[in-house]
Amino acid sequence: MATTEELGRPFAGLSDVSISEDIPVEGDISVPVGAPRRDDEFSTLDEPVKETILRDLRAVGKKFIHVLYPKRSTALLRDWDLWGPLLLCVTLALLLQGGAADSDDQGGPQFAEVFVIVWFGSIIITLNSKLLGGTLSFFQSLCVLGYCIMPLTVAMVVCRIVLLGTSGVVSFAVRLVVVTASFGWSTFASTAFLADSQPPNRKALVVYPVFLFYFVIGWMILTFSPSQ
Repeated sequence: MATTEELGRPFAGLSDVSISEDIPVEGDISVPVGAPRRDDEFSTLDEPVKETILRDLRAVGKKFIHVLYPKRSTALLRDWDLWGPLLLCVTLALLLQGGAADSDDQGGPQFAEVFVIVWFGSIIITLNSKLLGGTLSFFQSLCVLGYCIMPLTVAMVVCRIVLLGTSGVVSFAVRLVVVTASFGWSTFASTAFLADSQPPNRKALVVYPVFLFYFVIGWMILTFSPSQ
């Protein structure tokens, strides 16, 4: 039976073997490199604050343009934000301040009521859309519904200007036409963006709450009258 010394004898000289540095090493060594991420290509950490603000303002302005010319587009869905809806909600709430329905004891809640109606209504419509099988995310739906308030906000500005001149039948007729057109515009714009995200047999169930949502806001604008 071979001893340990006999087994190790063929490898005894390997410890003295050295590889010369002049011998070329052949072959290719490839290191897999992953595709560059979007975060590596563009980052706002090193961007000046002014550029960031201007870029966000341009994005909000483009979304306003899409609402003015509603069509089936993913512009509001691809890069959603809540800056525009917040700005419109604050503007509408400020314009509805000082109505004849307000009193010394109830002047404050008017601002809060607008916020509750707009945001709570948007949340309810979004949840209804998700339960019916909608493919939009929660914040995408809030973004669309919020941006589509813009026609009604413009209608509120027009109504305030009309009320500065007169408050008779002619004034009411002008405000009725303006609010009705803005209500239809808001409803059509929102459904144009939300249509493709709903099952074909359930679109009516999604459009109906949207109709009621903008109808309530339009009714608040139409019935507004400045305090004397």
